[in-house]
Amino acid sequence: MTTASADVPNTEHRKGLAAAFIAAVLWSTGGIFIKLIPLGALEISGLRSALAALTILAIYRRGSLKLNWSIALNAAFYAGVMILFVVATKLTTAANAIFLQYTAPIYVLIFEPLALKTRFRKINLVAVVVSFAGMALFFMERLSPSGLEGNLVALATGVFLAAFFIGLRRSPKEDKLPSVFWGNAFTTALCLPAISSIEAITFSDAWMIAALGVFQIGVPYAVFSYAVERVEAIEASLIAMIEPVLNPVWVVIGYGEEPSTWAIVGGSVILAGVAFRAVAAEILAKRRARRGADPRSGVP
Repeated sequence: MTTASADVPNTEHRKGLAAAFIAAVLWSTGGIFIKLIPLGALEISGLRSALAALTILAIYRRGSLKLNWSIALNAAFYAGVMILFVVATKLTTAANAIFLQYTAPIYVLIFEPLALKTRFRKINLVAVVVSFAGMALFFMERLSPSGLEGNLVALATGVFLAAFFIGLRRSPKEDKLPSVFWGNAFTTALCLPAISSIEAITFSDAWMIAALGVFQIGVPYAVFSYAVERVEAIEASLIAMIEPVLNPVWVVIGYGEEPSTWAIVGGSVILAGVAFRAVAAEILAKRRARRGADPRSGVP
């Protein structure tokens, strides 16, 4: 009886780890489909988000429809992420777009103390310096004008994603789902004028757009939400880093676009900085918890 009871949390934990992995793999397919679909960035963004919103609505029903000013602001930041990432992927390499978007946690470390009045810790400074060094490497390579513009757009994507993360931390937990739903709805509304002709979309375009909206955005959100209820935050964060690793791999395989050496090195440095911060913060949090439980520590 005891063994069976102990197996339940272990089973749930394994399910959570598997779900986080599946979500990260699905997220990572964005680059290849965006590269292959011969439509403009705004057309892809609008159609992808329309299907993503419908998928989330189908899964969560009325729970996704809550709307207030806080949710609307978060949704606006999310819409910026959705549009800018597609624009960046079209203008520069998929590797540059995803790695530079992944600077978002670094901007959170910088701006969160200002927005949420939290303490800026020394480990944050290390992570910021390391990640900015990695970011600089992307601009060491020879870039075409559009490639440079794409890199800058990718950096802006990271800023919008950081603003979205901070907004969610300031909001109640129940506002997270509606923020994502309305973010996709806002993206659809903003991009609708750019969608010139549905009739011109081929079957090949249609299934790839459907894959983006349903299986790269909508379903992974639900799967990752399932995961975070069963695994620790540090586990979910580190597994999610599979996305920027696999994204350029799929593009190399299916599109033939190879990242530059500078992009590989710079991306590795950024991911190392983000991973270092996540692991170090988890270790320090556990140490503080142990000290708090130890009556001899003198720490309240």
